[in-house]
Amino acid sequence: MFSKRLMGCVLASSALLALAACGGGNQQQQAPQGPPTVSYVTVSEQPVTLTTELPGRTTAFETSEVRPQVNGLVLQRLFVEGDMVHQGQPLYRIDSAPYQAQVASARAALTRARSSIASSAALARRYGELVKINAIARQEFENAQTSAAQAQADVAAQQAALRTAQIDLDRTTIRAPITGRIGRSAFTTGALVSASQTAPLATIQRLDPIYVDITESSADLLKLRQQILSGQLTRDGNAHVKLKLEDGTEYGPQGTLRFADVTVDPTTGSQVIRALFPNPNGLLLPGMFVRAALVEGTQAKAMLVPQRATSRDEKGLATVLVIGAGDKIESRTLQTTRTIGDNWLVTGGIKPGDKVIVEGAMMLRPGTPVKGQPWNPNATPAGTPPQQGPAQAQNPAKAK
Repeated sequence: MFSKRLMGCVLASSALLALAACGGGNQQQQAPQGPPTVSYVTVSEQPVTLTTELPGRTTAFETSEVRPQVNGLVLQRLFVEGDMVHQGQPLYRIDSAPYQAQVASARAALTRARSSIASSAALARRYGELVKINAIARQEFENAQTSAAQAQADVAAQQAALRTAQIDLDRTTIRAPITGRIGRSAFTTGALVSASQTAPLATIQRLDPIYVDITESSADLLKLRQQILSGQLTRDGNAHVKLKLEDGTEYGPQGTLRFADVTVDPTTGSQVIRALFPNPNGLLLPGMFVRAALVEGTQAKAMLVPQRATSRDEKGLATVLVIGAGDKIESRTLQTTRTIGDNWLVTGGIKPGDKVIVEGAMMLRPGTPVKGQPWNPNATPAGTPPQQGPAQAQNPAKAK
C-alpha cells in the first residue's frame, strides 16, 4: 500500500513538472517580436532605350527581270540556275543571222550614200562658178545645192540605220543588267522569244544588302513622332534594328532604319518601315518572315519597377507597396506603359526616392510597420534551405 502511494506521488510530481515546462515554453513563444523585414528597391530616374518588336518580311535590295529586246530563237543558255551572276555577264544567245544581214545591208547603204556626196558636192561647186557669169540659170544652181545637202542627210540617216542594226545585233546576246543571284530559267534552248513578250526569261535579285519591310500601326508611329517632337524621346541619325529569324534565333548583323512609308494602308491602318541589313552569307532570302526589334529612341528620365513587386487590384490596375512615413507600408497605383526586360516602365503613381517593396510583404497590409533592407536579386529568399552539392551528398567519407 505504501509503495502504491509513493508511486502516485512520483507520478503527480512528474505531471506538475511537465506542465511547468510547457507553460515556460509558451511564455517564450509569446514574447514580443520586432517589425517584419522586407526588401525594397529605391526608385530612380535613368536613361532607358525603348524598343519594340514587330513582324516583317525580307525583300531583295534590287530585282531585275531579264527580258529579250529582239525577236528570235534561243540558241544557248550561258548560266547555271541559282548561281551568282555579274552585271554584263552573257546569259542567253539568240539567233543573230537575220541581224547580221541587217547590219551588212545598212553598211552598204551608208557606203552608197557617202559616194553620192562627192558628185553632188562637185556639181554644186561647178554651178556656183557658172552662175556668177550667168552661164546657167540660178534655179539650177539652187537645185545642185539642195542635192548636195540631201546627200549629206542621207549619209547621216544611213549612219543611224547602221547603228540601230548594230544595237539589235548586240542584243542577240542577252546580258545581266545587275549583279545578283539568278533564279530558274523560264525558257529553254529552242524557244521562240520576242521583244514584246510579258514573261521574263529569268529574274536576278541582289541579296547583299537586303531590305526588311516592317509593319507598324500608324497610331503607334504617330505617338512615337509626337514623343520625339516633344522631347520625351531622343534618337540618333541611324536607328539600329535587330532581327529574329523564323526559328527564333537572333540574326547576327544589325540593320539600320532607312525610311517609313508616307502612305497609310486604309484597310489595316498600318505603315511600312524599311530597314537595311547586311547579308554577306546569303542567310536571308526574299520573302522570309522575321521579327524586328526596332529601337524607338532613348527616354532620358525613366522610372523602372521590378515586375515581381507589382500586383493587380480588383480593377486590374497595377499596384505596389512602398515603405512610407514612419516605416509603414503604403499602397500605390501605378501608371505603366510597357515592360522592359523584367521591369515595368512607370510614368506615374510613384516618384524618385520611393522605396518599393519587392520581397517579404506578401501577408502584410498597408499601415503595418516594417524594417526595410535593400533588395539583392541574387540573394537566396528567406526560409529556403541551403542546397547540398551532389559531390557532398555522395561522399561517404564526409558523411561520416
